[in-house]
Amino acid sequence: MGLPFIEIIESVTPDPNSLMWKFSDADKEIKNGAVLTVRESQHALFLNEGQLADVFPAGKHTLSTENIPILTRLRGWKYGFESPIKADIYFFNTHQFVNLKWGTPAPVLMKDPGFGQVRVRAFGTYNIRIADVSRFFREYAGTFPRLDIIELELQLRDFIAPKFAEVLALANISVVDAAGNISALNEKIQPMIQPYFTDFGLEITRFTITSITLPEDVLKQYDKVTGMNMVTDMNKFSQYSIANAMDKERSDIGEGARQAVTMGMITNMMTNGTMQQQQPVPAIDITERLKQLKALFDAQLITEQEYAAKKEELLKLL
Repeated sequence: MGLPFIEIIESVTPDPNSLMWKFSDADKEIKNGAVLTVRESQHALFLNEGQLADVFPAGKHTLSTENIPILTRLRGWKYGFESPIKADIYFFNTHQFVNLKWGTPAPVLMKDPGFGQVRVRAFGTYNIRIADVSRFFREYAGTFPRLDIIELELQLRDFIAPKFAEVLALANISVVDAAGNISALNEKIQPMIQPYFTDFGLEITRFTITSITLPEDVLKQYDKVTGMNMVTDMNKFSQYSIANAMDKERSDIGEGARQAVTMGMITNMMTNGTMQQQQPVPAIDITERLKQLKALFDAQLITEQEYAAKKEELLKLL
């Protein structure tokens, strides 16, 4: 037969994924002067008659009236810890649980000054630990005999998605900035999302967005914006816009743009040529026009004869 009372209380973590587990007391009472050993990265919580009695950090604790005043003030312990008492004991792992996954099962709505309301999906990872054992027990864990990080992770996925949407709205971040600079977004979002977890006694030690998925039409526009950011002057901007239109080889818009750029640039060159007869033209301008002419020829917007004739005309001005 075992001892009638519990004299030593300690527990090795049953599983590295365990957040909380109940100490198996075989329905025995705790003896006055019993020794509680709590290992590093553990906390122990005492529950007496449904009331949270006390929380013990890592170390060796002697359970007596002098050492546990909170316990002795609880109902049922009014005569002090002079006789064996009954309590439920829970152990907690307070180390970091790393590389947990989160994501938005459905797209979240994001307001953008350029695109309006955009539905985006995001995925990432986070690290978490129990920072306040009492609050975590009251607000989340309850009296489960055992709680694993896998269960918490599954429930937090549904919790993080709407909170992530709220944080995006508060951060006032554009779609282009969100998709193009995730590392900066991570730094901005982590402190904003932490308060939602503090309510559960949890601390997010790291919150990372690994990818943001934009709608297809927004992606195409994003690519155009990226291209335009590389444009250094209005002349190149116009050429870039026309080139986009000419990408649609079989469309009326493409054909119209192709004819417009051909007529417009040739007319421009002819006008410039007339003006050049009236006043000297700097060599650098002629060089630029030769480059433009070559670009037209390479794009098959003018014939070889037109290219040769105009090239000869420009070279005479050098």
